[in-house]
Amino acid sequence: MSDIVTSPRPSRFGQALGFRLVGLGSAVPDEVVTNADLAHLGCDPQWILERSGIRERRHAPPWMATADLAAAAGRDLLARTAVPPTDIDLLLLGTFTPDHSIPSTACIVQESLGLNAPAMDITAACAGFVYALITGAQFLAAGSSREVMVIGADTNSRVVDPDDVKTWPLFGDGAGAVLLERVEPEAGGRDRGLLSFSLGSDGRGAGLLVCPMSGSRQPPSAEGLARREQYMRMDGRSVFKWAIRVTEENIRAVVERAGLSLDDIDCFILHQANLRIIEGVRGALAVAGERFAINIDRYGNTSSASIPLAMDEAWREGRIGAGSTVVVCGFGGGLAWGSAVWRL
Repeated sequence: MSDIVTSPRPSRFGQALGFRLVGLGSAVPDEVVTNADLAHLGCDPQWILERSGIRERRHAPPWMATADLAAAAGRDLLARTAVPPTDIDLLLLGTFTPDHSIPSTACIVQESLGLNAPAMDITAACAGFVYALITGAQFLAAGSSREVMVIGADTNSRVVDPDDVKTWPLFGDGAGAVLLERVEPEAGGRDRGLLSFSLGSDGRGAGLLVCPMSGSRQPPSAEGLARREQYMRMDGRSVFKWAIRVTEENIRAVVERAGLSLDDIDCFILHQANLRIIEGVRGALAVAGERFAINIDRYGNTSSASIPLAMDEAWREGRIGAGSTVVVCGFGGGLAWGSAVWRL
């Protein structure tokens, strides 16, 4: 892990202009699980709050899967925009908790929303939404799509061990969606979209966040179930140190490549992994706290959903709007990360 922290792998940078944000949507389960509700784990509610910044999170009922949450966020988005579902020509879903290994969860969501569009899952753990956003931006910039829906959704309560006092309190379930529309250069597209973006990964840290029994390397077995290897395992301390460093450096780099300064950014919307990570990055950047979107206290770590959820709240509250310049940054298992300076 020390090599990953002291000599991180470089990011790849780019730009994707010519689109605007049409609208947002979100969905979370009804069930609120407070810190007090986790007393059976032997956790003091104040200890959870101090360790993570989390007061409560949402858990999906047994009948609800990731596709259900994603589709609910998509329907919320469509209800708040004037774009007919038939106009959407691409659906991208960032998730690492799919309904099934086959078919893709995006295909299930596509049918549920009544879209006539290709649909695909993008798996990059908690960086999944940013990876999907940048992928959709490329389709728009190339002129291959005109209306792209990007959803981040995860049902973490299905992959985190409910008996693990170190991880179970940290995660929640949710989904967020954005609708992106191509804007021609002569109509202002030259100044809208991703002014700069970066993507990176470092497989040296693959074992720091992993569900051992969840794929072809280790198919399900009675022995694996007895060892609870169907659940996620996380080296929290190592990921914490890595996340602060890679996030700070990545944000500085994309802002500089966009030809801007940190003062030019209206809102910083980071993956809501842990309030201490966000505060560590904020302190390193020397940016006022009110310029950071925070909702981890109410939803916990919702993985791919965390950025669009926080973005939707900031939009509803009027903190951001058409023409705002925001920084989004996702980071997590893989190890994978992605950041962008996005003019809405």
